[in-house]
Amino acid sequence: MNLMANLLPAAAEIFLLVMVCFILIFDLLLKTNKIYTYLFVQLTLLGCSLVTVGTHERGVFYAFNGMFVDDLLSDVLKMLSYLGMSMVLVYSRQYLLLRGLFTGEFLVLALFALLGMNVMISANHFLTLYLGLELLSLSLYAMVALQRDSAIGTEAAMKYFVLGALASGLLLYGMSMIYGATGSLELGVISNAIHQGVQNKALLAFGLVFIVSGLAFKLGVVPFHMWVPDVYHGAPTAMTLLIGSVPKLAAFAFTVRILVEGLQGLSADWTGMLVVLAIASMALGNLSAIAQTNIKRMFAYSTITHMGFMLLGLISGGIEGYGSAMFYTVVYMIMSLGGFGMIMMLSRAGFEADTLSDFKGLNQRSPWLAFMMMLLMLSMAGIPPTVGFYAKFAVLNSVVQAGYTWLAVISVLFSLIGAFYYLRIIKLMYFDTPESHVPIAVESDTGLLMTLNGLGVLLLGLMPGTLMSICAVSVRQSLLLH
Repeated sequence: MNLMANLLPAAAEIFLLVMVCFILIFDLLLKTNKIYTYLFVQLTLLGCSLVTVGTHERGVFYAFNGMFVDDLLSDVLKMLSYLGMSMVLVYSRQYLLLRGLFTGEFLVLALFALLGMNVMISANHFLTLYLGLELLSLSLYAMVALQRDSAIGTEAAMKYFVLGALASGLLLYGMSMIYGATGSLELGVISNAIHQGVQNKALLAFGLVFIVSGLAFKLGVVPFHMWVPDVYHGAPTAMTLLIGSVPKLAAFAFTVRILVEGLQGLSADWTGMLVVLAIASMALGNLSAIAQTNIKRMFAYSTITHMGFMLLGLISGGIEGYGSAMFYTVVYMIMSLGGFGMIMMLSRAGFEADTLSDFKGLNQRSPWLAFMMMLLMLSMAGIPPTVGFYAKFAVLNSVVQAGYTWLAVISVLFSLIGAFYYLRIIKLMYFDTPESHVPIAVESDTGLLMTLNGLGVLLLGLMPGTLMSICAVSVRQSLLLH
């Protein structure tokens, strides 16, 4: 009975690991055509979602001596990560095929990254959190360096590795200090120890500083953003798409588990730090993005800005604040998938459509793709009726209700500045003359997904209530009951 009580909450992760092992062997035997491996991976993602739904129960369940937690928050984020990873693979397939990168290694590393995300999402212990983080990070390092003959790709992988090593070092150092102050690595025990009072408050404070710094590195917010634009620029666009989208869900869960579940008693201290990180990220991210001519670098600075905006929800606190932060992260993932997916759809063999000039006159070449990109850019800018507007509004509303009206005013001002570089892309697509008249070859499934992605941004903007309520209920049932 105890064995099943431990295994059931982690059934999706166990199934995913078994399937990764099977796909490794299957791909080894399958010498040439990798499309079957790709289909098996997609079926694995479907299987993971069915297992997650099938094992879901109301309430919060702990497994492996409190190291792993299964709750509504984890199940919702896992379902969204399966969907996001499936979209990444559909968008990436043709791009990777044309560059000889559509290999079993890429597909297996993507699944290992997903396994790391799942472990991070369900972690209730510092060791489990770190295990998931490293599994995700190591997979992404290898994926960035997958194009071995690319000097810029290798440089990006090295920079990403150095960034990750710094973040991991800071987190481990902070975790060891928290352990020294509280005597535990389990988040619930740490929370109770802080509420009851810790003797060595200086050690606890230093541990908190190191942990927040490590989290800031992983989120890529200022001033820990250093090489994020270089990584986005240097990595093949398929890898950039993965880095800039689905792992943000795991990063959100990682941050919430540590700060809200484990270190809630120190919220007065970490809230002040997040305020500084959020303002700096929105300021530098928006101002730097304006100067970019490479759209991948522009999206990198855009990511820094969006992560700063997400932190505003965590600063607000409460069900509404944490729910709006989760909602914002999900919406950002959807927009990011569409944006990078469009770059890959416009790319072709030997040509990367990663500069702003490549989007000139897109409306003349493909009116439908231009319309989809316009919806995505309007959403990123936070302009109604797209879902990006409602995501920003939800976060700002929670900030104002928490008493940080001045912070909401600063955020709106920086959002107005940021709208410029998104609207500039729309201007290039609709009012400039195209530099190339090469037909845009789009696979039917990729084109359908892009249509669903673009229209989904619009539809969620018109009816955001369902997704917002799912996020709020997840937070209420999972974070605030234990």
